[in-house]
Amino acid sequence: MLVVEDVALTYPDGTEALRSIDLRLGRGIFGLLGPNGAGKSSLMQLLATLHRPSRGTMRFDGIDLLARPQQLRRQLGYLPQDFGVYPNASAVDLLDQLAVLKGIAGRAERRSEVERLLTLVNLSDVRSRAVANFSGGMRQRFGVAQALIGRPRLIIVDEPTAGLDPEERNRLYDVLAEVAEDAVVIVSTHIIEDVASLCDRLGVLASGGLLFTGTPEELVAPLRARLWTTELEPQNGLLLSSRLVGRRRHYRVLADTPPASATRVEPTLEDGYLALLKADRPC
Repeated sequence: MLVVEDVALTYPDGTEALRSIDLRLGRGIFGLLGPNGAGKSSLMQLLATLHRPSRGTMRFDGIDLLARPQQLRRQLGYLPQDFGVYPNASAVDLLDQLAVLKGIAGRAERRSEVERLLTLVNLSDVRSRAVANFSGGMRQRFGVAQALIGRPRLIIVDEPTAGLDPEERNRLYDVLAEVAEDAVVIVSTHIIEDVASLCDRLGVLASGGLLFTGTPEELVAPLRARLWTTELEPQNGLLLSSRLVGRRRHYRVLADTPPASATRVEPTLEDGYLALLKADRPC
């Protein structure tokens, strides 16, 4: 169980990156949604013990993350949004070295773990290629592999599907779903599809504060029977989105009474997310 209580982060220049974050997360996948600049990466870095909060407490299975960060790191897997690699190191050699740093001392045990991970992320065929020469999608899959070394119990992945094609994205979904059976997995993203496909629970972060935590169904429930689509620009209600379909513009509107020429539609997770953001910061 990961417990976060009243966590805040203010940078030296006075920028308030996070304010009063409270979370309780058990095994499974928790999706952290939010626009760019919402504070998602800042929260991930705090949970990965890379920075200390300005106030608050964080515990994982009884481990105080502030007092005993090294103890947490032994069971932590972390994929940051950007990561560097040694220029000439192959995938197999780099994973082997990272396994050493993770505390896997036996050569045979490391070899078995590296083989498992290369197969898991579909990189076995390029094991001898320098990771620095990987494509963006291959490099991201390598990042997932290194985050899973040693079967960690707390896994934090920041924008994991960046650069992945649809097939690779689906494979990653399967990998994360499998490891989440025995671990707390936190996926930070701004891609709604990632959360819709993966997460039992989610949080919406904006301007450093949590606007919502709960299930996807709980996020969309307030929109049921109140969401409309119309081709006429609405004069009432909360406009959630507009997009061209063919050559016609369609508006999705949240309103208690239907706008002109509108049809009621079922809400999606994207609708719930946009409604939350726009209610917090009215346009």
